[in-house]
Amino acid sequence: MSTSAPAPHRPAFDLGRWVPAGRSFLWVLLAFVAGLVLFAFVLSTGRKDDALFRVGTPPSADAPRYSPLPAPLPAARDNASGMGAPSAEMPGEEEERPRLVETRPAAPPPTLPAPAAPAPAGPASRPEPLAGRTPAPRYPSQSLRRGESGTVLVRAQIGPDGVPSDVGVANSSGSRHLDRAAVDAVKRWRFRPALQGGQPTAGTVMVPIEFQAQR
Repeated sequence: MSTSAPAPHRPAFDLGRWVPAGRSFLWVLLAFVAGLVLFAFVLSTGRKDDALFRVGTPPSADAPRYSPLPAPLPAARDNASGMGAPSAEMPGEEEERPRLVETRPAAPPPTLPAPAAPAPAGPASRPEPLAGRTPAPRYPSQSLRRGESGTVLVRAQIGPDGVPSDVGVANSSGSRHLDRAAVDAVKRWRFRPALQGGQPTAGTVMVPIEFQAQR
């Protein structure tokens, strides 16, 4: 009696041998994720291109037809442009065109003759000393001791009010003390002013002052 041969032993499937371990598994996972991202990008781009080609009117093979242009007129012919000869003057242009109106300058106003200067009423009178307003000069004591005598001619400018404004010696007596005493005396005098045309005016008068020492 023969015995049957034993069935061949089949090794069991070991999943652990096919699963990569460590870094190999990490690289496989990254490659798979990158493939999914790239596939999604390609798919979205293809959809956009299809939508772009579907929008608008589909191209036609027939070329557009245009009406032919008219043939140009010869240059020597009048009115070659077809616009018509320009009119020499547009209607209504004469009314709208501004006109230059000449205006004469206004006549200057009549010039009035300058008023004539009043004729002089004659020479002015000379100032005169007022009575009782001519105090006598003081005899200088130095001149008395020295026995100095003489006549001083005093020139005085008399204003319209009769007051001397400028008094000086016109002719000296030879003594400065006598000259100073004569000028001081005339400065205190009052005069009747000079008259010209009936109006008081300034004038000049010569007043002689005599000094005589007593012996």
